Amino acid sequence: MTSFEPFADYESHDAVGLADFVARREVHPGELVEAAVHRIEARDPRINAVIRRGFEKARNQATAIPTGPFAGVPFLIKDLSFEAGEQVAFGSVFFRDYRADATSALVERFRSAGLISLGRTNTPELGLLPSTEPTIYGATANPWDLAASPGGSSGGAAAAVASGMVPMAHASDGGGSIRIPASACGLFGLKPTRGRTPQRPFSGPDGLPVGLCISRSVRDSATLLDAVHGAEGGDRWHAPSPAGSFAESARRHPERLRIAYTIHDFSGRRVHPDVAEAVLSTARLCEELGHEVIEDRPAIDRDQMAAAFLLLWEAVPASVFQLILEQANEQLAGRLIRKLGDWRAIRLIARLDGRKSGQPAFEPFTWALAKRAHSTRSGELAMAYGKLQAITYEVADFLDRVDLFLSPTLGTPPVRTGEIDQTIDLDDLIDQLVDYVEFTPLANFTGFPAMTVPLHWNEAGLPIGSHFLGRFGEEETLLGLAGQLETARPWWDKRPEL
Repeated sequence: MTSFEPFADYESHDAVGLADFVARREVHPGELVEAAVHRIEARDPRINAVIRRGFEKARNQATAIPTGPFAGVPFLIKDLSFEAGEQVAFGSVFFRDYRADATSALVERFRSAGLISLGRTNTPELGLLPSTEPTIYGATANPWDLAASPGGSSGGAAAAVASGMVPMAHASDGGGSIRIPASACGLFGLKPTRGRTPQRPFSGPDGLPVGLCISRSVRDSATLLDAVHGAEGGDRWHAPSPAGSFAESARRHPERLRIAYTIHDFSGRRVHPDVAEAVLSTARLCEELGHEVIEDRPAIDRDQMAAAFLLLWEAVPASVFQLILEQANEQLAGRLIRKLGDWRAIRLIARLDGRKSGQPAFEPFTWALAKRAHSTRSGELAMAYGKLQAITYEVADFLDRVDLFLSPTLGTPPVRTGEIDQTIDLDDLIDQLVDYVEFTPLANFTGFPAMTVPLHWNEAGLPIGSHFLGRFGEEETLLGLAGQLETARPWWDKRPEL
């Protein structure tokens, strides 16, 4: 196999820029792969972002010279997505040996775009928490402060991009998992409209998760969305067709927008002073750019929203446990399962697995959520959907009066590793999580697009993102403003010292 020297100017360019070098045959994909490999090997021992490496496979792909708008650009896949024949553990000890038998539709589109995957990034168990500290792989560090969390659930992806390993990385977002780590790591993160990207092999009954990436530049996210957008025929959710190119929208600054902002949570309590200052600074910048900025927020009952969303979140581990039971039933354990009942059966399966691995099969938060879901009645879940739908109508009406809603991405600066403690009382932990990530789930259960933009760093040097929520199907407005903000207050040269 031909060997290549690492491309020396690798970190000076975003993914679009690197792809342009390849397209003009000034740089070989092998040089980009070696540059990424060099950085992963040098930096990841301190960061722990890349939990499985596929360097030789990437080198082979680079030698074949892929095609597509990102031909030859190094990339990383979050360890919640399927690649046929590849291990995917979902951040869980229980699934440590699982291998996918099919490839996710979005991953197939990444390949068609020419991206070369070098491995898989760390994620909390089942993507449930906003901090990436799974038992199976250990905690990922925030490159801006190694004692801080990079967020979650795409924490490994964000840490890899922030530390310069790759220019962008796959991320998915079911409750904020693109935007939370992008904010914590000083990066751009766009959660597209529900149904904008393909959902196969499954989308869930609620349509919460949507996949794309975390990137340093706005145009990388926009150009990747151009390459991968569009639902498949069997998908439950379909976003309206875009009017044009997302990348062009990011280049074309918007006309005067009406932007509402808040520095209070939905109970009326002012957020952390550093976070409030970030939002106010962003609001002032929007005014300086000619936009109309008003202080306002949707009328949402915070406690009702949190309680209803939690019922949907509980369904994630509950559905995983149900799949495990169905598989066990197929393996001739059906009589035992019927005798024990579902809950005792899954506890037994987990206990036997723990003896084999020497570690608990599932983490405390996963167990606690699944146990709650086990006692939830179908009527309660239906009521939760109804309450979230009522909030969706309120937000839609609010966005009829303004173009965008600006809020904090996170309620505080990035938390410290270990600060989100799964061993404390579940209700106390949930209160802590709501305080931290209250604003991001709004975009998931409404299905509306949202983004976090890295415009502020506090005195401790930690990034604090500003969050914008847009109308259903209108990513173009978000991307246009993001491009304008990026030009007015560039963040490209803001890098952590590693």
